[in-house]
Amino acid sequence: MKRWGLIFIAVPVLLYSLYTYAATLFIRITSVGIRKKVSGREGIALTFDDGPNRLYTPLLLDLLSRYHIRAVFFVVGKHAEQNTEIIKRMHEEGHSIGIHHYDHVSTWRLTPEQTYQQISRTAEVIKRITGSDPIFYRPPWGRFNLATPFASHPYTTIMWTHILGDWKIRTCNGKLAERLRDIGMDGSIAVLHDDGGNRGADDEAPAHMLHVLESYIQEARAKGIRFIPPEELTVKGQEHGHVH
Repeated sequence: MKRWGLIFIAVPVLLYSLYTYAATLFIRITSVGIRKKVSGREGIALTFDDGPNRLYTPLLLDLLSRYHIRAVFFVVGKHAEQNTEIIKRMHEEGHSIGIHHYDHVSTWRLTPEQTYQQISRTAEVIKRITGSDPIFYRPPWGRFNLATPFASHPYTTIMWTHILGDWKIRTCNGKLAERLRDIGMDGSIAVLHDDGGNRGADDEAPAHMLHVLESYIQEARAKGIRFIPPEELTVKGQEHGHVH
C-alpha cells in the first residue's frame, strides 16, 4: 500500500515538473524559440516589464523621449486596459508594446488553455488600443510550460542577457548603477521594471530605478553607447548569450 501511495504522489509531481521546470530549463538552455540577444548589433536594447503604471510609466516615457531612446514594453493586459492613454502614448512615440500576460501570473500555474488565454487576451487589448498587433512576448519571471511555445507561436519571445534586480529599492540604490555599467555593448538585452506592484517587489522601486537609469543614460551617451531600437530585435540570426 505504501508503494502505491508513493506512486500516486510521485507521478503527478513528475508530470508537473516536466510541464514546468523541465520545459523552462530546456528552452533557456537550448534557446529554442526564444531570443536572448540581438545578434550582429552593437549596443544595448532596453526592455521594461510589468507596466503600465499610472505614476511611473509616464515619467519613464518622458525620460526616454528626452534622450530619443525607443524601447520594448512588456505590458500586463489588465494594466493596459486601465491605462489606455499611456499605451497610446507608447505606440505614438515609437516604442514596441509586447505581451506579458493579461495577469502577472506565472505559466507554472497555468493550464495550456489558460496560457493561451493569457497571451491572446493581452494581444487583443494591445490591438484594440493601438490598432497594431504586438510582435513580442515575454512570460512573467521568464518561466515557460510545455504549452508556451505553441501558445506564443505568432510572436517573437524575447528573453534577456541581464536582469538587474531593480524591483527592490535596496538594489536600485546600491547595485543598479554598477550592473547597468557592466552590460556589454554587443546586442545585450536588459530588463527593468516600470511597475513595483507584484509579489516580492517594492511599490516605489521604479522611482529609484528612474533616477539611476537617467544617470546611466547620460554616461552612456557621453561614451557613445548605442541603444538598439525595437525593430532590430526582429533581426534573424543565431542567438547566443546567457540568462542570468
